Amino acid sequence: MTETTDDLLALESQLCFALAVASRGVIEAYRTELEPLHLTHPQYLVMLALWEHESCSLSQLATLLRLEPATLSPMVKRLEKLGYVSKRRGAADERTLVVALTPEGRALRADATAVPLAMMAKLQLTDDDVTKLREVTSRLIAATSAARAS
Repeated sequence: MTETTDDLLALESQLCFALAVASRGVIEAYRTELEPLHLTHPQYLVMLALWEHESCSLSQLATLLRLEPATLSPMVKRLEKLGYVSKRRGAADERTLVVALTPEGRALRADATAVPLAMMAKLQLTDDDVTKLREVTSRLIAATSAARAS
């Protein structure tokens, strides 16, 4: 093997490795910010989607979060037990499960507004850093989605 090949295959040179380690670290860092809200990171993502949309069918929520409905169902069930969401059958189609915020879930939003700023401070990121990271990761998401579709 040549030195160039070795460098290209070095663990620290791999984008997938850097993204995996960074992702685990960021999600772990969220834990202490979300514990007072009684939320796990995946549950927080569900709540973010609902704070934005108020209510969604389970399939719409799965699409927003890029998850399978079967993966999402247990999270919604736990959020329902916490009193943050309610579930009901759709009026137009009883096969549709609609997930909606409860008054407690809506009220939780006020406490959650501190999370993004706390995370920026914890991760030592500026507004500009966050904007750039979102832009790059959005391009990665689009590229990986396009690659899966082809």
